[in-house]
This record gives sequence, structure tokens and C-alpha cells, in this order.
Amino acid sequence: MESKIVKDKIKEVLISVLEHNNFEMIDELTAQDVDGWDSLSHMMIITKIEDKFNIKFKIRDLNKLKNMGSLVSVIQSKI
Repeated sequence: MESKIVKDKIKEVLISVLEHNNFEMIDELTAQDVDGWDSLSHMMIITKIEDKFNIKFKIRDLNKLKNMGSLVSVIQSKI
């Protein structure tokens, strides 16, 4: 799946959980850049991403997540 499609689906999840779209989907985007993206919402986002893409993250996958670009790469490797 191409990265634009993956990013669009991730954006849907972020908007759903965070209830706003005040962010730009760039590879360098991190949780610190987005209002309301804290540790609790992070777990909700990860769970919804797993459901949306029908995948399961392992701990080592989550440890690789540094920014949006790395999240997209991990998702692409699992689908």
C-alpha cells in the first residue's frame, strides 16, 4: 500500500481520537507536535490503527516508532 494511502488512513484515526485536524501529515510529525496526543490517546491511536489496518504491533515494532514516517514504514511492512 502506498504511503499516501497509509497516511490518509492514519489521519482518519488521529482525527477520530483527538477530535481535531490541527496538524500536517508529514514524515517528521511526532506526538509532541499535536495538541492532545498524550500517552493515553497514544494507546487509543495504536489500537485503532491496528483495527483499521487489521494488523498487530509487537513491542519491537512500537520501539521503532520515532515519527510519522517510521509509523508508515512499520505499517507497510505488516500489510
